Amino acid sequence: MAYHGTPRRVVVTGMGAVTPIGLSVADFWTSALAGKSGIAPITHFDTANYETKFAGELKGFDPLSYMDRKLAQRVDQFTQYAMAAAEQAVTDAGIDFEKTDKERAGVVFGSGIGGFKTFQTQTGNMVERKSPDRISPFFIPMMIPDIAAGRLSIKYGLKGPNYATVSACATASHAIGDAMMLIQRGMADVMMCGGSEAGICEMGIGGFNALKALSTRNDAPEKASRPFDKDRDGFVMGEGGGVLILEELEHAKARGAKIYAELAGIGFTGDAHHITEPAPNGEGAQRSMRMALKDAGLRPEEVDYVNAHGTSTYYNDKYETAAIKAVFGEHAPKLAVNSTKSMVGHLLGAAGVVGAIATVMSIVSNEVHPTINYETPDPECDLYYVPNKSEKRTVNAAICNAFGFGGHNATLAFKRYSA
Repeated sequence: MAYHGTPRRVVVTGMGAVTPIGLSVADFWTSALAGKSGIAPITHFDTANYETKFAGELKGFDPLSYMDRKLAQRVDQFTQYAMAAAEQAVTDAGIDFEKTDKERAGVVFGSGIGGFKTFQTQTGNMVERKSPDRISPFFIPMMIPDIAAGRLSIKYGLKGPNYATVSACATASHAIGDAMMLIQRGMADVMMCGGSEAGICEMGIGGFNALKALSTRNDAPEKASRPFDKDRDGFVMGEGGGVLILEELEHAKARGAKIYAELAGIGFTGDAHHITEPAPNGEGAQRSMRMALKDAGLRPEEVDYVNAHGTSTYYNDKYETAAIKAVFGEHAPKLAVNSTKSMVGHLLGAAGVVGAIATVMSIVSNEVHPTINYETPDPECDLYYVPNKSEKRTVNAAICNAFGFGGHNATLAFKRYSA
């Protein structure tokens, strides 16, 4: 890393999440340990003409639990999800921003696509009426991916660093890593970070179908997301969001905050290879993981668990496996490797933060959730993927991977906190 000062330690003190298997971190984690699938037939729109008819939708989410009706109508769903997860995380952290230096508290929060549904709806309005006067005055501020970060900053009065990351499926992990660096460098003491996505709409499903990226296992949607399984046939779209509250260690201790874990290292790399396919043998992923381990001061054999990107696509699962084997060597078969996406689907810009929450909860509880739907071993994917049933396992150090279209790679390294 270019910064040569002494970096300040960064810890996780709050978490919030809305996911297809739970609308809180507690419910998400209970469902994850139980191996519950959140994948079901799509209800958001009529799928009669679509190759894929299922996804990981949020069940029972009510934005009015987090905002008034007027605001709910003026923000896209991805921002609703962000605000819900943020409120949970702030409550969980027990932080009173009225007693915090707001100029030293900020937000880095991203979305891979932003207001996709808003864009689709407003475009339809204009085309149907053949007139731009049918476009809502809220169209632009509802659609732009940075607006969730802006809304969170406004709601809590946070005047420190405030921006969005956009790196496809690595978005939330980049947001978390950036927030960590801002704290390390002394530019902030508290950061709200993560990502959200709401892309289950006609254009979202239709677009990924056109790319031939989605599973079409319509006869058994709950079994469609099957990372590392030989019979995988594409990823499953999910929606939702997650937020971490990161704090500088001394700031957290001074206010008596509970500390979930330490965010000890990050690794960011680029494949420079292809717009959708990862580099052969996960070359970029290898460098990302090695960078995160070095940054965290971890030897490969000290890592207990890898929360894999694990998309249930042929090349990702094959090359991520190869990358883990290359980085961890003889230790690789001893790792617990799992994919949260087997249950929630692929939350795109929110995938990294949901994986990070699962990673932190594994450190807290010394349990790792299963990779469900693992039925037929693939000779090219030959690690231990915690098949179908959660297990007790001491987790003192873990990494969480997120890789995005465009060749974006991000790895977060967490440690059990010790003074």
